[in-house]
Amino acid sequence: MAKKYLVRLTAEERATLRGVIKKLQGSSEQVRRAHMLLKADANGPNRTATKIAEAFSCRTKTAENERQRIEAVGFARAQHREKPQTPPRQKQLDGEQEAKVIALRLGKPPKGFANWSLRLLAEQVVELAIVDAISHETLRKMLKKTA
Repeated sequence: MAKKYLVRLTAEERATLRGVIKKLQGSSEQVRRAHMLLKADANGPNRTATKIAEAFSCRTKTAENERQRIEAVGFARAQHREKPQTPPRQKQLDGEQEAKVIALRLGKPPKGFANWSLRLLAEQVVELAIVDAISHETLRKMLKKTA
């Protein structure tokens, strides 16, 4: 099977990886990844993903992913396995809506109920048109906030 991603390391990158292996710098995962990248180097051993997987007792897909990662994000980021930046989640309730929910929660529950449950509170919030739809879990997180 033809290799989809070719790893071409420069002399400096190879030296960096050999240094990681020799000094056992970083986690065991980083050392293992350094071994894999050196074996996959097109200017060096140029091993297939299958042979790399056999040598390091991992799946073939893991070896292929290492090749892909170094091509996609570059040597520096692939070596340290940085996670992609994800934007923070948008709040479902603004301050005014939160205040209304808290006021509702502090008030008396509807007839037939002794206490507010989160599901009952979620139903009432939607019924009173504070928001279009909301889950009880969102309300739990919002009410759990501490100053």
